[in-house]
Amino acid sequence: MKCINLLVSCAVLCAGCTLGPSYKRPQHDLPAGAENKNATVFTQQNWWTLFNDPVLNEMEETALQYNWDLKAAVARVDQARAAVAIVGANQLPNVSATGTTGREGNASDSGESMSRAGINVSFELDLWGKYRRMKESARAKLLASEAARDTVKLTLTADVAKQYFMMLMLDEQIKIAQQTLAARQENVRIYQSRYEAGYATEVDLRRVQANMSSVKAEEENLRLQLAKTETALAVLLGKSPRSIVEEKMTRGKTLNEETLVPDVPANLPSDLLERRPDVMAAEQNLIAANADIGVARSSYFPDISLTAGAGYASNALTSLFSGGAGVWNMAGSVAAPIFEGGKIKAENKQAEAKYHEVYANYQKTVQLAFKEALDALNSNQMYRQIYDSYLAQTNDMRRSYELTKKQEDAGLIGVTDLLSVEETFLSAEMNLATARNNELDAVVDLAKALGGGWTETDMKETQKK
Repeated sequence: MKCINLLVSCAVLCAGCTLGPSYKRPQHDLPAGAENKNATVFTQQNWWTLFNDPVLNEMEETALQYNWDLKAAVARVDQARAAVAIVGANQLPNVSATGTTGREGNASDSGESMSRAGINVSFELDLWGKYRRMKESARAKLLASEAARDTVKLTLTADVAKQYFMMLMLDEQIKIAQQTLAARQENVRIYQSRYEAGYATEVDLRRVQANMSSVKAEEENLRLQLAKTETALAVLLGKSPRSIVEEKMTRGKTLNEETLVPDVPANLPSDLLERRPDVMAAEQNLIAANADIGVARSSYFPDISLTAGAGYASNALTSLFSGGAGVWNMAGSVAAPIFEGGKIKAENKQAEAKYHEVYANYQKTVQLAFKEALDALNSNQMYRQIYDSYLAQTNDMRRSYELTKKQEDAGLIGVTDLLSVEETFLSAEMNLATARNNELDAVVDLAKALGGGWTETDMKETQKK
C-alpha cells in the first residue's frame, strides 16, 4: 500500500498553473448613489406585505410553495449543484476494486484455476488548472441558477400581485357597470311609459334602449375579463385543474381599500440594483464563460495520469490471500495532442466568442435594470398625479350628471344631452378604477425593479444623502 500512499501524496503536493484569464468585474458608467451595504435581498424580504392585505399575503405564500415554474427552477438549481459535485470529483483520486476468477486448460488436461483481486488507484494531475477552471465554471453556473430561481420568484410574486389587483379592479368596474345599468334600465322604463303616453318619440326610446344595451355589453365583457384573470391567477398559485374549474378566488380588501406606500424614495442608491437576481445571474454566467476559456486553453497541453494497483493473484481461489501471492504495479501516462484538424483552436475561439456574447448580455442586463428602475420610479410618481386628475374629473361629472338629470326630468333639455353626460360619467368612473390599479401596479413594478422592494434602512440612507 506504500505505492498508493505515494500516489496520494503526489496528488496533494502537486499544484500547477491555472490557464486562462482571471475574472475581473466589468466597469459600468453608473449614476452616483449612496453606499448601502445593508440592503435586504429579495429572498429575505416579503415585499408584498407593504399592501397589508392578508389575502394577497396568503396567495403569495401559496404561489411560492406550489407554482410549477418555480418548482422547475428549483430543480435546475439541484442539477447545477450536482454538476459542481461531479466536477469536484474529478480532482480526487479514483479508487476501484477488481476481481476475476476462472479456469483454463487444453484438451489433454483438466486445466487449472486462476483468481485475481486488487485495488486500482488513478489520478490525473491538474498541472494546467483545467479542473480548477471547470469547478470555477460549475460553481458560477450554480450561483447563476440560484439567481435565476430568485428571478422566477420575483417575477412570480409580482405577477400574483398584479393579477390580484387586476381582479379587484374588474370587481370595481363591474360594480360601476351594474349601478349604471340599473340607472339605464330605469331610463328605459320611463321613456317606454312616455312613448306609450305620446310624450316621447320612438327615436328617444331607441336611443335610451341602445345606451342600456351598450352598458350591458360592457358589463358582460368585464365579467369575461374577470373570469380569465381568475384562472390566470389560479395557474400562478399552482392550483389543480379541478380547483381551477370549481374553486372561487377569495378577496381581501377592495380596490380602493388597498394600502398605497405613502412615500417612495426618489433617489434610492444605485447599488441596490446589484441585488437584482437577473443582474446576479448575468454576472455569474460571465464568470462561468471566463472560466471556460481556461478550460479550453488547457486542451493545448498534455493530460498526465498516474495509476497504481495492489492485490493478490493465486492459482487457487482458496489460496488467494495466502503469503507470496501479493502483486503491485505503478505507472504514469501522458497524452498530448499532436494533430486534431484545428479542433482545439476552434474550441478556444468558441469559448472566447461565448464570453463576448455573455459579456454583452451582462451589460444589457445592467442597462435594462436601470431603465426599469427609472421607469418604475417615474410611473409611481405620475400615476398618482393621474389618479388625482381622474378623481377630480369623476367628482365633477357626478355633479354634472345630477344637474343634467334634473334638467331632463323637468323637460328643459332632451335625452341626447343626458346620454352624453351619462357616457362621460361612466367613462370617468372606469378610468378612475384603472388609475388606482395603475398606482398599485407601479409599486409592484418598483419592488420588482429593485430586486424585491426596499427597506427602512434604504430610505434612511436616502434621506441622509
